[in-house]
Amino acid sequence: MALDTNTWTLFEREIVTLARDPANATAQLKLAFKDPAIIPALCAVMTGSQNWQIRQSAAVMLRMRVKKHWKKINPDHRESLKAVVLQAFQQETEHTVRHSLSQLSAVMVKHETPDRWPALFTLLNQSTKSNNPMDRQVGLLLLSKVVESNPEPFKPHYRQLLQLFGTVLQDLDNPTAMYYSILTLTDMTAYTGIEEMNLMRSLIPTLIIALRHLIKADQDQASEAMEVFDELMESEVSIMVPHIAAIVHFCLEVSADTTLTDSLRVKALSCIAFLIRLKSKTVLKQKLLNPILQTVFPVLSAAPPPGEEDPEDEENSNEDDTDNESPKHFAAQVIDTMALHMPPEKLFHQLMPLTQACLASENPYERKAGLMCLAVLAEGCADHIRTKMLSSMLQTVCQSLSDSNQVVRSAGLFALGQFSEHLQPEVSKYCAELMPLLLGYMSALNQAKIGHVTKAFYALENFLENLGSEIAPYLPTLMETMLSALSNAENLKLKELAVSAIGAIANAAKEKLVPYFLPVIESLKGFLTDTRDEMRSLQTQALDTLSVLARTIGKEVFSPLAAECVQLGLNLTNAIDDPDLRRCTYSLFSAVSTVSPDCLNPHLTAITTIMLLSLKSTEGVTAHPDEDKTFVLLDDDDDDDEAQGDTILDEEGTDTVDPDIAGFSVENAYIDEKEDTCDALGEIAFNTGAAFQPFLESSFQQVYELRDFPHEDVRRAAFVAMGQFCRAQHKVWQENPTEADHQALQKLLGVVLPSFLEAVHSERERQVVMGVLEAMNAVLKACQGEALQSPGRLQEISQAIRDVLKKRTVCQDGGGDEADDDEQQAEYDAMLQEFAGEGIPLLASAVPAETFQPYLNELLPLIMNKAKLSCTVADRSFSVGTLGEILQSLVNVSGGRACAGKLSNQLLPVLVAGVRDGDSEVRNNSVFALGALAQAAGPLVAQDYPMMLSLFSNLLSKEQDRRVIDNLCAALCRMIMSNMEGVPLEQVFPALLARLPLKEDMEENKTVYSCLAMLYSQNPALVLSQIKPIVSASSHVLETKDLDPETQNTLLMLLRDVAQRHSQEFEGAMKSLPAEQKMKLTGAVSQS
Repeated sequence: MALDTNTWTLFEREIVTLARDPANATAQLKLAFKDPAIIPALCAVMTGSQNWQIRQSAAVMLRMRVKKHWKKINPDHRESLKAVVLQAFQQETEHTVRHSLSQLSAVMVKHETPDRWPALFTLLNQSTKSNNPMDRQVGLLLLSKVVESNPEPFKPHYRQLLQLFGTVLQDLDNPTAMYYSILTLTDMTAYTGIEEMNLMRSLIPTLIIALRHLIKADQDQASEAMEVFDELMESEVSIMVPHIAAIVHFCLEVSADTTLTDSLRVKALSCIAFLIRLKSKTVLKQKLLNPILQTVFPVLSAAPPPGEEDPEDEENSNEDDTDNESPKHFAAQVIDTMALHMPPEKLFHQLMPLTQACLASENPYERKAGLMCLAVLAEGCADHIRTKMLSSMLQTVCQSLSDSNQVVRSAGLFALGQFSEHLQPEVSKYCAELMPLLLGYMSALNQAKIGHVTKAFYALENFLENLGSEIAPYLPTLMETMLSALSNAENLKLKELAVSAIGAIANAAKEKLVPYFLPVIESLKGFLTDTRDEMRSLQTQALDTLSVLARTIGKEVFSPLAAECVQLGLNLTNAIDDPDLRRCTYSLFSAVSTVSPDCLNPHLTAITTIMLLSLKSTEGVTAHPDEDKTFVLLDDDDDDDEAQGDTILDEEGTDTVDPDIAGFSVENAYIDEKEDTCDALGEIAFNTGAAFQPFLESSFQQVYELRDFPHEDVRRAAFVAMGQFCRAQHKVWQENPTEADHQALQKLLGVVLPSFLEAVHSERERQVVMGVLEAMNAVLKACQGEALQSPGRLQEISQAIRDVLKKRTVCQDGGGDEADDDEQQAEYDAMLQEFAGEGIPLLASAVPAETFQPYLNELLPLIMNKAKLSCTVADRSFSVGTLGEILQSLVNVSGGRACAGKLSNQLLPVLVAGVRDGDSEVRNNSVFALGALAQAAGPLVAQDYPMMLSLFSNLLSKEQDRRVIDNLCAALCRMIMSNMEGVPLEQVFPALLARLPLKEDMEENKTVYSCLAMLYSQNPALVLSQIKPIVSASSHVLETKDLDPETQNTLLMLLRDVAQRHSQEFEGAMKSLPAEQKMKLTGAVSQS
């Protein structure tokens, strides 16, 4: 296509038309675009037109052509294009055109690596080192675009580039050049090797000064440039460690400056939060906690501009709206992150004075800040608050509910909701004080503002959810309020809140909700079948509550609805395309699978098909285009073979980066959908068993691919589902032990367990690792020795547990020293170690004791270390509790007795100290562990019986805590059953019976009544001498949920035998019972 003057003018006119009105691009231009000669023609326009907009359009059109069809471009045209682009770049004076030319170069670098384009290097070298500031700026623009497009081929030049940036970042009069340098540095970071790290480290102080100057010149550019810190933290946080104090002080300076844009201040605050998450120990060691708090508090307590409200206080605010990008919101996140990643003692010491000053302030926004602070502490510092300050903190929050200012009252409700969610079970004990306050809010539903009502519901729901049977006295009032809101409320949001609250009530009330079941279901049906768009939120909530009812109301009540629920779910997913609705439908399917799995079987093909589509889907992933798509129309009707150019992968199979795309974001609803789909799929696979077999492999494949998903909640759910699939396959094999099923199980375990272990070591998010450890424990518990068939597997799992206990994994800021052991740590770090420790007794029960002994010898000191008095109550309780579980595991394995005997000298001092501990939970777990030691080691610890009995007798005389007393009874029973000769029964037996029936730890009824039955068979005279207290205790527990069927049967056989053989003694014992209990017991014993 030769361009004479006429064609040139025509071509220019066409381009102008296209830019102004893309829809009317002429056929002539479209046709020209398909002509191979378009390349030189566009090159000519790009360098020759007098109109800068036309030059820019030509550059964009060339980029489109190159991006999709590089390999089809004539090699001569490619070479000339490489020359022309650089020539155009050098002569261009318009910034916008230069920007487009640099993007065109970036696309070419993607295809034509830099080593095949030496002229590009020459230009970059000359321009970036030029004495002319404008040339440097332009060269750095080009550099930033080509490196962003393809960072790896530039690796050999990184040292040189870093030296260049060291100079450019000191050119404080050329902020744009600094900006482009920082962008390039950001793109290089992920690819830096060890040799570049020191250079990079030395750049940090210069970088901070450059950013300060950039903020003065252009806040938007500065905000983007600050992402360099995120990238450094993501890729190589060690580069930043020596400069953490400087970085924190810089970020604090930016956060505190109210003249700067919100987006810049948010960047600074989120950078601080990220640093705390990754390097909390360094932040504490460098004494940065106080400066951070001193800056964050004023941000948190700032009043909004006159006439405005904080987003969460606006009347139409949506609780689920997570797009609150305000400095205040991020200031709260900084404190939240501290709570999750710092030892509570260290944090509270500096934080509480500031919080208390806020709470006592005259300024409502400062009072609000104090309450928000208490609220965000609840999750990360739950143990500390529950054991040391719950009463005073609750009192503060309750007082705030009657504050004169609604902003403060709303914050109080939010805090109460957070407490109710995270401070269980202690917070439920304040039921009598809190329920009247919350019900007071409910009594004036229709008059109150909906924004405020939403917060009241949030607090109420979280509180009710965990109340259990304590909800009974409030049930009539609650259900009357909710049902009346469902039938009368005009406001759809109010109906939605009421439907959600019914779910929370059901979680606590369980079968006590049966009298209200029909009216609730009638209301829900109305919402579920109304498919109008404005009803969507209410419909989704109704599905959620229906799932809760399926799990809580009782099988008999819900089963008749199961098939209808499955059909309803399928109809909804077919009719409506909405991620939240699909998510709740899948949860409904999994809830139904717990009640009536057979109802799902005929529909499993349809159900797994839609669920796998949800896992595969890239819906909700939004690309952010860098500029308008005016010119896409030109490529619209490419031939099919041409369209092949636009594939996701180029032939090397690497993902291509589209320079038109500035970034991606995934909507939360689609993340939640993937997470809940994994959870539901795992549960359905387990509950439907053999019926799920045809779908297991395809489901597993899809879930397995999500273990690397960018969002941690999806990764966690994928690992949990993988564990469920293993348990499902194991159950199928147990029910039908074929060789094929056995091989399928081993194949699955051979993929899943190594991926679990890999995640424990290398996953960065603590929550994901906790999920993985929990899933691995569930697999070990279900599959036992089957999970350890593979050579080396036992060693690998023991090693992973050891690494977590020694804080050597990536999510624990790897390689912690052993000297760290009793150092204070964040509660969630301790919780992670608890999940790891729970694996030890599971391994102990899965293999013969002599096989596990060498690993146990390595692990025990790490557990016992946490029993020291200087450790937290949670650590001490975990330590002795785990020792007890390990000993319990040894009871039933080959060689367990000898192993327990060997360990006794090591364990006794720790457990005896635990029995004397000031905390009832530690005492309880220690008593259980001593009983388990006696049971496991039997006669091998006979010499220790007198000491143990004296310890127990002493404790029994003064112990007030009922759970400890119950465990004392069980421990004595274990001692008797293991070594009867070692126990003076005439003294111990009456003392034991005097403490029956058990009041709290009902699981131990099995131990107690097994012991009674054994004593009766071996020493009937002793039992008969105490028949009165035995009959009395039995009358309390028979035919209650406190006994499992096997124990119930053991007890009844004992009583029937006594009644038959020793009727006189039995009748005598019965006489002292109240009439009702006497009747019940007579009936139970006389039934054959």
